[in-house]
Amino acid sequence: MSFTLLGIGTRSPDRRIAQQDAASLALSFANAEPGAERMLAALYRQTRIRSRGSVLLDDPAGEAYAQRFFAPATGSTDGGPSTGERMARYAREAGPLVTAAVAAALGRSGLAPADVAHLVTCSCTGFANPGVDLEIVRELRLPGDVSRTHVGFMGCHGAFNGLRVAGALAATSPGRPVVLACVELCSLHFQYGSRADHVVANSIFADGAAALVGIHDPGRPGWSVVAQRSEVLADTAAEMGWSIGDHGFEMTLSPRVPDSIGRELPAAVDRLLASAGLSRSDVGSWAVHPGGPRVLGGVQEVLGLATEAIDDSRAVLADHGNMSSATILFILARLVARDAAAPCVALAFGPGLTVEMALLTRVEDHASGGIAAAWNPPTRPR
Repeated sequence: MSFTLLGIGTRSPDRRIAQQDAASLALSFANAEPGAERMLAALYRQTRIRSRGSVLLDDPAGEAYAQRFFAPATGSTDGGPSTGERMARYAREAGPLVTAAVAAALGRSGLAPADVAHLVTCSCTGFANPGVDLEIVRELRLPGDVSRTHVGFMGCHGAFNGLRVAGALAATSPGRPVVLACVELCSLHFQYGSRADHVVANSIFADGAAALVGIHDPGRPGWSVVAQRSEVLADTAAEMGWSIGDHGFEMTLSPRVPDSIGRELPAAVDRLLASAGLSRSDVGSWAVHPGGPRVLGGVQEVLGLATEAIDDSRAVLADHGNMSSATILFILARLVARDAAAPCVALAFGPGLTVEMALLTRVEDHASGGIAAAWNPPTRPR
């Protein structure tokens, strides 16, 4: 596999909410039992999130947190807007956000929309048809014969599934660019009540979109995805789930998730690296999906990483929250922008429990002439 990234674009909603304000807002939806208000505020602080974007906020300046979509809870059985109402808002908001991300990715790639051969879209927070794929085609004037494939309802690791599809499509059209576009409006699925896993999900998830442009052109300079691997952890299916309820999509999230991932992750990563003749000591940078601070801390510990190895993941979590599938592309954009050391291992986790992994390296255009693939041994501390 050789899928070279030509440009990555990210887009957050214009409206943001500070995490302490989000904790205050959550109280109006009965997210804390009477007398447990301080515990809720502490939970929000422990996420290490500073602010999050949401398409539902009314104040573009971010100085207030007015919103009208979710009304205050009227009782213990209140579930808020119906799933139909939430999907109608998704259909209205998702397209413009992801189209802006695709436009940014194309701009960074130096390619025109007319060059695109394939479009892969990814989302687990909404359904509509005609959907965001056709909105991207229409608004950016992609070719009328562009192939469209949607990867839906995969969860936080969805970008990896989309990347696998994009790479396979690129291999069928050498030299023709493929776009992968992820958009998630997690704030549409805010849950009322004090059920623990719902309250935790409310505290970390956010809205965002990201896209990349890639091509199958071995030897072309740039970051390239050279291997991917997926592993499902045995006996963990009940620990994380994402189901469609009458009042939005409901997450099941066990506190055992970090420990379950930690038990299996080192061997899984080693198998990915062994497929390329590498070991963990060869890795120059890490892109770890920030499911939450416990997941990040657990990954760091079990893989024996230095604190700074996951600074980019922590920064994206702090600045944006968990944007589900789009999040890993925000992290990769940071790594590419700062010319991080290669090879890079990217990781994400989702229902299954599933561990999705990708190995990226760089192809460099050397001033001495000629283009050579290089693992580019790390020059920075791991």
